[in-house]
Amino acid sequence: MGFLSVIRRWALRDKMPIREIARRTGLSRNTIKKYLREDAVEPKFKTPKRPSKLDPYADRLSAWLLIQTRKSRKDRRTVKQMHADLVKLGYDGSYERVAAFARAWREDRHRAEQTTGRGTFVPLIFQPGEAFQFDWSEDWANVCGERVKLQVAHIKLSHSRAFLVRAYPLQFAQVHRRWRTVRGTV
Repeated sequence: MGFLSVIRRWALRDKMPIREIARRTGLSRNTIKKYLREDAVEPKFKTPKRPSKLDPYADRLSAWLLIQTRKSRKDRRTVKQMHADLVKLGYDGSYERVAAFARAWREDRHRAEQTTGRGTFVPLIFQPGEAFQFDWSEDWANVCGERVKLQVAHIKLSHSRAFLVRAYPLQFAQVHRRWRTVRGTV
């Protein structure tokens, strides 16, 4: 996007001639005219699909790679060993092409595992007051200088996702009575 915006800025705002833009960028004048005419954001170059020497062996190599993923790390064959086996079968291409195929195969498999294992997400919709989550816990608080255990209720409403906490001072009443006794207010 940056490259096209520079060409457009030079041509439209700075009124630079196309010949000068071509000289600065190293692109042909026809290419610059095409970029200025189109509303494209960035040039996209499509690489044509070219046949590879590995194409007749791609299925077999994919099967081998799949088998290797199921084995323990120590028992796996390396890509070099797989290349040597392909050469025995008649493959006359380079090791780099086999290694690139294996890398792409692993990336595709990793991407597929990330997306397929999650399943389908169905959002849950609740009416107000229809459902909530509830749990109890215990917590400590300092009341009148004394440490007291409290029973705490946690409620999360499913509709609004509001979170409510309520402490029930069952033991607080005993402490409060003792405190009033100490102060002489009973």
